[in-house]
Amino acid sequence: MISSLRGTVLSASGGTAVVEVGGVGFALQLTPDHVLSLRVGEETFLHTSLIVREDALQLFGFADREQLEVFELLNGVSGVGPKSAIGVLSVLSPDDIATAVAADDDAPFRKVSGIGPKTAKLIVVSLAGKLTAVRRPAPAVKASRAPSSVGDSVLVALVGLGWPERVAAEAVAEVTAETEEKERDSVQSLLRLTLSRLGPAR
Repeated sequence: MISSLRGTVLSASGGTAVVEVGGVGFALQLTPDHVLSLRVGEETFLHTSLIVREDALQLFGFADREQLEVFELLNGVSGVGPKSAIGVLSVLSPDDIATAVAADDDAPFRKVSGIGPKTAKLIVVSLAGKLTAVRRPAPAVKASRAPSSVGDSVLVALVGLGWPERVAAEAVAEVTAETEEKERDSVQSLLRLTLSRLGPAR
């Protein structure tokens, strides 16, 4: 796997760049701002993520490890592929993303081309609790959030998935009352239990 590259910039335009390493030119997809920071003929160092598909190999480059880690987290969200993930990073910095997730705010993600309301909500739910290790500094707002924010996050996700708010709220309340604290202290766990209670979406 190609995890990083150091070489000479052969070209850089739009959202792509070609970096020569040992006589081999590697084509990478970058954010537009990253491309603008490169200079043809100069040496650069990139953290990279290689995406393997049946019909193609795609190499994505990042200026720092933080962007790479956030990209891989985004790419792991259902409905978000590598192109959408790099699209999010083209609009939002890792710090912006961490702040939005900590605040349960999907509005910034809905501003990204190709990210719809449902996917935006899933990004917030899926990344909850996963960004403290990569964000600098650790978000103070996240540490001070009330316990009810887990239930609020699940409610937002269920509404985004098509459930009426009243039905979703009742299900979240019932599951929260019936389960042990350790089973409801994370968004992912409470969402899974509530979806089991609700059954297939109507």
